[in-house]
Amino acid sequence: MAGVAWSGWLQRCRESRRLVLVIVAIALLLDNMLLTTVVPIIPGFLFDINHPNGTEQPDTLIAQTTQSSTLPSPGVPNLPGKCTCPLNDSTKDLLFLLNTSNVAGLTSPGSTATTLNLSTTVEPKKDIRHKELLEETVAVGMMFASKAFVQLLTNPIVGPLTHKIGYSIPMFTGFIIMFLSTLIFAFGRSYSILFLARALQGIGSSCSSVSGMGMLAERYQDDKERGNAMGIALGGLALGVLIGPPFGGVMYEFVGKSAPFLILSALALGDGLLQLLMLQPSVVYTEAPPPSLKALVTDPYIIIAAGAITFANMGIAMLEPSLPIWMMDTMNAKRWEQGATFLPASISYLIGTNLFGPLGHRMGRWLASLIGLVVIGFCLMCIPLATHIDHLIIPNAGLGFAIGMVDSSMMPELGYLVDIRHSAVYGSVYAIGDIAFCLGFAIGPALSGTLVNTIGFEWMLFGIAILCFLYAPLMYFLKAPPTKEEKKSLIIGEKSSVRYVTYSNEEDEQ
Repeated sequence: MAGVAWSGWLQRCRESRRLVLVIVAIALLLDNMLLTTVVPIIPGFLFDINHPNGTEQPDTLIAQTTQSSTLPSPGVPNLPGKCTCPLNDSTKDLLFLLNTSNVAGLTSPGSTATTLNLSTTVEPKKDIRHKELLEETVAVGMMFASKAFVQLLTNPIVGPLTHKIGYSIPMFTGFIIMFLSTLIFAFGRSYSILFLARALQGIGSSCSSVSGMGMLAERYQDDKERGNAMGIALGGLALGVLIGPPFGGVMYEFVGKSAPFLILSALALGDGLLQLLMLQPSVVYTEAPPPSLKALVTDPYIIIAAGAITFANMGIAMLEPSLPIWMMDTMNAKRWEQGATFLPASISYLIGTNLFGPLGHRMGRWLASLIGLVVIGFCLMCIPLATHIDHLIIPNAGLGFAIGMVDSSMMPELGYLVDIRHSAVYGSVYAIGDIAFCLGFAIGPALSGTLVNTIGFEWMLFGIAILCFLYAPLMYFLKAPPTKEEKKSLIIGEKSSVRYVTYSNEEDEQ
């Protein structure tokens, strides 16, 4: 009897739409935790690799040198009353700069000690550090963009594949790849290995996100319910973005680089077991003929909706590699502070996605996206004006909330457009939606390093803000998109006959 009861309960769970929603939300949560956990870790870790002498901590260096106003000259014996502490690597670097530069405050040749003028010593150190951080922005941006570029290339394959074999197998494949990527992040100790892990994550993310969103669209056929479900699923994504940066920053600061990734790999393993038990990955054939990828890509309304997702996320994507380094450069921010600065954006994104899942359906998803793009532009313009970490709270919070408005409105809108203009098979359209998302996170980090070096951090954000302002009015075209019948009549030239039948029916009813 117990076995029969267990089997019946398990079967009911497998048929539950809510359980599918939970599994998809967890998969998006872990994927985006891995996506954002590296944000505060990678810049500092790469700088530590390239500068093992500790030059990334100028405050520590100043503290060491201020213990005494004089240091012994190289090759000169220590004298009573002078600093007799051994020279560490940071001090040697400092003395090298002093001996090769025309720095005021040095005593005349032959003196027994070299007196340091700290005000003139720290400046060259800061200048060198500033240049190195700008150069590192390019490398970090390329690494962050690699995931999105690979995901961009994988999506057109995964989308049509789900039409042939169903959603469960690609979903489980995404878990396996993400698990491997997390382990590589945990034990990687070079730029090339970490680059590989980031790129590999793109394949897993493509499988998980396309399959997950397609699975939800298939289970929730009602437009309003679908919007609510996708808002909750995107809430899982938002929670991953919320937890990732502070989790990575704190764990890296106080435990080590490997610790956060080992914890994520354990959580991913639990999600994989849940998928194996509940989804039972197997081949499922689609009965309805799926729309071709070409037909979807050439649909202007789908392109407008996808473009809104791209421009909405491009700003935050540009900030991921550049904001922590900009904070290190201008505010001398610590590692945990670099991670915590994304916390307001993540919290407000979580609120925005859950709020505008149902609200976007009521007020009009086109209007919610239009307002969201305008708010994103204003918030991006406010960020470079900050002079202290506290000044970043309000613009980051507004940015996250507005991105949540756009994402939670346009993701269900893509499913709605396929329903009314094509056929109710969703793998390819959510591959396009994920491509749009990836375009933002590919172009943004890839260009951020170059743009910061050429036009500066401020003008980079002003530029993407202007693009958001210009794109926002296009949302009006999504207010009342034509249906499949209207589209077909326009193509084959039967517009008058269709309207004649419609008018006849209306007259009969009257």
